[in-house]
Amino acid sequence: MQQFLPIAQIVISVVLIVLILLQQRGTALGSAFGGEGGGFYATRRGIQQKIFWGTIVCGALFIILAVLNLIL
Repeated sequence: MQQFLPIAQIVISVVLIVLILLQQRGTALGSAFGGEGGGFYATRRGIQQKIFWGTIVCGALFIILAVLNLIL
């Protein structure tokens, strides 16, 4: 168990970094891949909403793993 927690925390942190970098405030996901941003806010739909919720879940998992790593 002591070997699993640090490895899992590293994997979750890399996934969290990627998910955060995919999010761009005020622009659509297409601007991350070379599209032009419109400069207005829109509601999150489709893949943007999945990335948003994935970021929240990965952040919570990262915090839980960090606390478990301190306790154990």
